Amino acid sequence: MTRVLFAPDGFKGSISAADATTALAAGWRSVRGGDDIVELPMADGGEGTLRSFLSAVPGARRMPLTVTGPHDREVAASWVLLPPAADAPDGTGVVELASTSGIELLGGARRPFDAGTGGFGQAIAAALDHGVSRLVLAIGSSASTDAGFGALTALGARITDAEGRDIVAGLRGLRTAVRLDRSGLRALPPGGAVVLTDVRSPLTGAAGAARVFGPQKGLGPADIADADAALARAASLLGIDATLPGAGAAGGTGAALRAWGAELVPGAERVADLLGLADAVAAADVVVTGEGAFDASSATGKAPARVGALARAKGRSAGLVAGRITPDADTSGFAAAVALVDLAGSAGAALGDPGRWLTAAGAELARRWG
Repeated sequence: MTRVLFAPDGFKGSISAADATTALAAGWRSVRGGDDIVELPMADGGEGTLRSFLSAVPGARRMPLTVTGPHDREVAASWVLLPPAADAPDGTGVVELASTSGIELLGGARRPFDAGTGGFGQAIAAALDHGVSRLVLAIGSSASTDAGFGALTALGARITDAEGRDIVAGLRGLRTAVRLDRSGLRALPPGGAVVLTDVRSPLTGAAGAARVFGPQKGLGPADIADADAALARAASLLGIDATLPGAGAAGGTGAALRAWGAELVPGAERVADLLGLADAVAAADVVVTGEGAFDASSATGKAPARVGALARAKGRSAGLVAGRITPDADTSGFAAAVALVDLAGSAGAALGDPGRWLTAAGAELARRWG
């Protein structure tokens, strides 16, 4: 009997990591029903991180709350409480920006000047109120470019303009900020906080938050220089080096959290450690991973690259499933690779029913391992 580990990331904008894992496993079982299947959905700090922890960590609990979303309306959200551990006797709080202040919450709209991270900060505050020993903060899929000032405000900081007035939310407020008062800012929990991100961008400059990610959030070409200048001023107020890798993550939220005292870490790598991926890979004969688009950037901190590297290090055979696999992608480390667009016949068909085509992909891989 073959032991098969399914550990894909989510297929962004299409299907969650947990649902993708279930579909792939179902397809494999349809061909090789006697194999031992293990499901371990992955994440790299973006959308789906909470579900990955809930699925993979026994005793993890969803903690519901209501926050103010990036559209300034209430959002029913949650954070996850992980069970007590030797280094976290009161448990670990996992808080996800995507589900509290994320771009998906806006639907097809964009609010480049007014979306903020206040809801994310409210969820962090709720975890602190619960008394967690440490925090794991996932900051992918941000809707805003506010340098994390919304989150800091929700945690007790006061940020004011030249007239001494509290700044408004979002980039609009960031552009007027001249003073950051940390006297009321809440302290980190005893075990500190780690920030999960798959983005290593600096806060400002050609590779910074405004120039690289601002257009995705609705900034036009004429807005970029002004936004970059606002982020540079934020770096000064935060006392952060604007060139710090990861400071530009989530519209500069990485910089704010680093200034708070949190540690910025590669999301895929730390999630893998927290979920016990290395042990799961070592116990498997075959490992299957995947993501929505596997391209040249996938090798720089994405979850499938991490899973594939561990499989190779442990001498395990690995398979890859992706919505699409671009010509510049390096799939040499995988024994087999399947693209949903090839199975479905088009990107539209694959996106229209991702569960169906992931099930088909799982079956196709099982036949190849025949």
